Amino acid sequence: MKNLFAALIIISLFVTACASTDMSGSCNDPLGCVTVGSDEPLTIAAALTLSGPNAPYGVDALRGVELAIADRGTILNHPIELVQEDELCTPEGGQAAAERLAQNPNVLGVIGATCSGATEKAAAVLSEAGMVLISPSSTAAILTSEEAHQDGFFRTIHNDLSQASMVAEFAFEALDARSMATIHDGSAYSNGLQEQACVLFTQRGGGCVAQKQIISGKSARSIMEEIAALAPEVLYIPVYTEDAMNILKELPITGLGNTAIIGSDGLLNTDIATKARNADGIYLSGPATIELDASFQQKYEERYNEKPVAVFAAQAYDAAMILFNAIERSFKTTGRDIIIGRKAVRAALYATAEYPGLSGTLTCSLLGDCAPPNIVIYQLVAGQFEVLYP
Repeated sequence: MKNLFAALIIISLFVTACASTDMSGSCNDPLGCVTVGSDEPLTIAAALTLSGPNAPYGVDALRGVELAIADRGTILNHPIELVQEDELCTPEGGQAAAERLAQNPNVLGVIGATCSGATEKAAAVLSEAGMVLISPSSTAAILTSEEAHQDGFFRTIHNDLSQASMVAEFAFEALDARSMATIHDGSAYSNGLQEQACVLFTQRGGGCVAQKQIISGKSARSIMEEIAALAPEVLYIPVYTEDAMNILKELPITGLGNTAIIGSDGLLNTDIATKARNADGIYLSGPATIELDASFQQKYEERYNEKPVAVFAAQAYDAAMILFNAIERSFKTTGRDIIIGRKAVRAALYATAEYPGLSGTLTCSLLGDCAPPNIVIYQLVAGQFEVLYP
């Protein structure tokens, strides 16, 4: 019965949205329309982390979008224009980037944001503006929860509920640990992951002996010394690169040198693999698509003269492609122009089903989760992320 109700909602949304223009070509889409002249491009945007210590995540995703544009070529025989915004991996940056994009009447959809905190703010602003936001990397569970989901938000990356579950399972079953401590930075991504992991680890019979918040960008030594005194078997650190590097370099100093360290997908990047001290041997949860399709990887390396710098290019490529498909299903013509209804685009995204993406088969739920929960545990060995579990 629940599935039938969901299907009826999707059908209703799609039928309503498809009636975005009347026979005269006027827009009657309740969220407004974008009119594109015969000699004008179709405009999409990317709001990603493009500067600062977390830039590898956003740069990798941006490249995925650029490769999708190159492969698609045109939409409805119009070239594709890409507008870029740097959301700085902060809530304030996410809101500011979204506000700038919301004032651009030509933007049909946005790929982003990179970090969950930025996405939380951006999703509210862009949904209110009638736009859609598709994140290739924001995994915080709250973003697609019933109480907080914004109607214009979708993601092509897993929900952190599955990632936290894998961390708890791996720590308890594979490492045979019964005590765990966590360090987080207070963000929606970091705090949400450690909270859920502790709940699930405890349900299995273990216990979280400490859950400590650090000030991002500052030394965590005193907190680590407090944790070391409790002798946890596992230290879980679902933080971003800069903070992880600060934590890892002080492991032997603080008495945690022999503790099993688990990070999450925020650390699956080349900086952690090649620059972080004491990182060899750490475990990380993340999507099982770190090995990219060979032809896609070749295109990436030929265009950018390096291997992918993080793991989000494929998810961003898929986000762009399902957006392109939604636009193509949402247009009406009037003379030489085309008119695209914003609610029509939104409804077409919700109707995405069994799309064969680079990152997996995508089917979007009524809360915007489009990706399957395909999570594995990696171990960093000699600068390479190797699948370890399951």
